[in-house]
Amino acid sequence: MKKIFVLSFISVGYFLNAQSLSNSPYATYGIGDVKYDNTIETSSMGGISTAFISDFSSNFNFGNPANNSNFELTSIKLEATNENNYFKTDYNNTKSTKHSTYLSNISIAFPISSKIKMGFLYQPYSSKSYEVLHTENQPDGTIYGNKFKGSGTLNTAQLALSYKINSQFAVGARANYYFGNLYDLNEFTTSTAELINGYETKNSIKNFNFTLGTSYQSIDTRTDRKLTIGATATFGNTSNMNTNYINSTYYYSDVDVKGGEKIIEQKNTSSNNLLPLQASVGVGYGSENQWFVSGQIDYKKGESISYFGNTFDYQDSYRISAGGWYLPNYNNFRSYFSRVVYRYGAFYEKGSLEIAGNSINKFGISGGVMLPFKTSSITRMSGLEIGIELGKRGTLNNNLINQNFVNLKVGFNFADRWFRKQLYN
Repeated sequence: MKKIFVLSFISVGYFLNAQSLSNSPYATYGIGDVKYDNTIETSSMGGISTAFISDFSSNFNFGNPANNSNFELTSIKLEATNENNYFKTDYNNTKSTKHSTYLSNISIAFPISSKIKMGFLYQPYSSKSYEVLHTENQPDGTIYGNKFKGSGTLNTAQLALSYKINSQFAVGARANYYFGNLYDLNEFTTSTAELINGYETKNSIKNFNFTLGTSYQSIDTRTDRKLTIGATATFGNTSNMNTNYINSTYYYSDVDVKGGEKIIEQKNTSSNNLLPLQASVGVGYGSENQWFVSGQIDYKKGESISYFGNTFDYQDSYRISAGGWYLPNYNNFRSYFSRVVYRYGAFYEKGSLEIAGNSINKFGISGGVMLPFKTSSITRMSGLEIGIELGKRGTLNNNLINQNFVNLKVGFNFADRWFRKQLYN
């Protein structure tokens, strides 16, 4: 059975790399629509992870790798996301919707010893998947047409290690590898022209950096109340983003087959600051195996990348998150819902995009549950994870786009005592 789980983990990872993800029109800029780096457990609590040490032995924290002092079991997680986006702009009073379902996360984690824990994670980091056609009728009867198209996914693979120094302090490190290809195309033509003018950008990305984390947790044994403080920093960026930009004219001899192409301009550039400095601090407070609440601030430094032959600048951004969980009474076996973990959260994100003087910000609320399996216990909590996010991104100012979204997430956490040497037959 355990061999089947490992083979499934590998095959699911291959599928994740090949899938196409939905996103917002703002994905046309830069590296696309960033999928916030978290699991269902974290996203259901508004995105908190920096000061979150799970009370249960089956949950590995990749957000802050130091926060795994309670992790004691081998855990395999498979998660999927259903995105539902609703767009509106005042330009011609346009409305549209977009839906997508994709595999959003797979991970495996296990304890090496009582002090050292390790985890592997694989998930999409950002994506482009858009196609927009814009036409304008001129007074002389000429029709101008602009077509915008983008595709591709940037994935991330992570290796995390956690070390427990003593009962209160822990440190952790995570190695992050980003890889993928992103493609953008802008085509311009008129009803009287024989050729299309195309502006094409192909980005091939390989990026490596590190995340260091630390945490402190103090528990009052008389009341089981606990205070948690955590911090992380991501740095050491080794980036290799090769950009091939082509400005050319052509016609289509067949569907997506160019004919008579003539290159007007071609550039090859390399970016070395793709994923710059990031930092996070958080504070949490709760009662052992009953409830927990936390607040967190994330910061990300701005960056510059090549986009359609020009330099595009991202702004410094930050995110404020708050959330927690509540467990009514896990020892109440007469009531199943008393043993369900209920999660809640909210967040506000000052975006890195600035268009026509408007920051493309994002905010939302979230919630979720962990439905334990029948054989699950407080020391071996496996179950079905369900989460939901509702929120808004963008603005209607200057004919920009307002995006409302409802994201549904479903996953499984299979936890057991694997890879342990038996002392007795």
